[in-house]
Amino acid sequence: MAFKDATGRNTGWNIAFGLLMAMSFFLFARWGLDYIGSDANIPIFFLATIFGLFMAFNIGGNDVANSFGTSVGAGTLTIKQALLIAAVFEVSGAIIAGGEVTDTVRSGIVDLDAINLEPNDFMLIMMSSLLAAALWLLFASRMGYPVSTTHSIIGGIVGASLMIGFVTEQSNPLAMVQWGEIGQIVISWVLSPLLGGIVANLMYRWIKTNILQFNDRADAALEALADERKKATVNHKRAFETLSELQQVAYTGALDRDEKRIKSGDFEIDELESDYYKELKRLDKKADDVGAFRALEKWIPVLASFGALVIASMLLFKGLSNLDLELSTEGKIVMLAMISAVVWMATSILVRLLKRKSLQRSTFLIFSWMQVFTASAFAFSHGSNDIANAIGPFVAILDVLRSGSLESMAPVPTAAMVAFGIALVAGLWFTGRNVIRTVGTSLTKMHPSSGFAAELAAAMVVMGASVLGLPVSSTHILIGAVLGIGVANRAANWKLMKNIGITWVVTLPIVSALSAFTVLGLRLFL
Repeated sequence: MAFKDATGRNTGWNIAFGLLMAMSFFLFARWGLDYIGSDANIPIFFLATIFGLFMAFNIGGNDVANSFGTSVGAGTLTIKQALLIAAVFEVSGAIIAGGEVTDTVRSGIVDLDAINLEPNDFMLIMMSSLLAAALWLLFASRMGYPVSTTHSIIGGIVGASLMIGFVTEQSNPLAMVQWGEIGQIVISWVLSPLLGGIVANLMYRWIKTNILQFNDRADAALEALADERKKATVNHKRAFETLSELQQVAYTGALDRDEKRIKSGDFEIDELESDYYKELKRLDKKADDVGAFRALEKWIPVLASFGALVIASMLLFKGLSNLDLELSTEGKIVMLAMISAVVWMATSILVRLLKRKSLQRSTFLIFSWMQVFTASAFAFSHGSNDIANAIGPFVAILDVLRSGSLESMAPVPTAAMVAFGIALVAGLWFTGRNVIRTVGTSLTKMHPSSGFAAELAAAMVVMGASVLGLPVSSTHILIGAVLGIGVANRAANWKLMKNIGITWVVTLPIVSALSAFTVLGLRLFL
């Protein structure tokens, strides 16, 4: 798969994103110095900003790349088109629905109230967590392994917190860690890919049976009729040549009259005079009886409206969960029903319009369009939620620098959301290619139909798990979904999946250890 432009170079893009990152850091730093005040610890502010943007950069290179891997691998989007969608929807999700406040400690995994913690030590914990998680994500991205950014930042907070607890000689540092939450993370290593794989496998098998295989049979039938048409033309030409000159003149007149009748559209087959046109119309009727577009006309609107219902639910209940929309449950249901109905009508019209193209081309285009919408929705939801893995610890530091005290919640400045959103997209460009290659082609070969099935299945599992309160990871779910597609096609790369699974298991302990050593180093100099 080519991830470069026509010249094989991306120098201009690299320079553009490098300058964009530098400019966003400079502008945010200027804003941040005014925000925290002149009495704040300036070195910590600059280091925290670098670590936070570095974390957002690597979330883009791993988590966002994972989200767009199926679309790029299926050929639905190029890397630059994925970049554009990520730029619009990731940043929009972060700014519009990223939340006005965020938890100062992610996921409640560590209870820092259990020890007597100084504000400076708290900031060092968050800084170490950001740096350790970012370094691990960078390594994983270089290897092409998609890992959980949430598990990474949790590991960082756990390791740094425990180290601070021990070096400050707290009575019971281990009491800070909510070990039950760690147990849920362990469960998610198995539960997330298993659920994603099962749902994606079943959905793709349904699409394959009811749409793709029907289309293959229809194409084969149409191809056989096309061969019959060619043979009929050859046979009638030979028969025409055996006629006398007078008979040829009479038969040519019959052909002309039949051609005019066919062009007028007002005729019956029995009214045709020539055997040639009678044979062609008989073959046309057989082609109509094949109903090549029957599966698309019947199932695509149903599939699209169901997908719209799932995606809209994910956006409404997850992507926009940080916004107070003041909608009742009944109002949300009505809104979802309206969206589903509009999508059903729109795709019905689209299928009818695509009848002018070949069946395979129409199928490719329809699933490509649907996959673009699912990818865009994932990007918005991702920007509104998972960016908190970088923004949460950072704004906690920012809040301490500004107020000098520890709070359970911290305001999220829009300037921070914009800067971190830009870093997210830059990370996708600079370090996301290997993860995209893994998800899009290395685990299994993706096509628009299978890519759509994987993304929609992942959205269904994410929504269902949220409702049921199951401990799952969206990254692990999508990888499981891709693997489920591979199982359905008997083309899953289990060796690569084994390596990815190992990185999932070692994420928490490695990032914890790295963060613990990092906080020790920072404590010596800050």
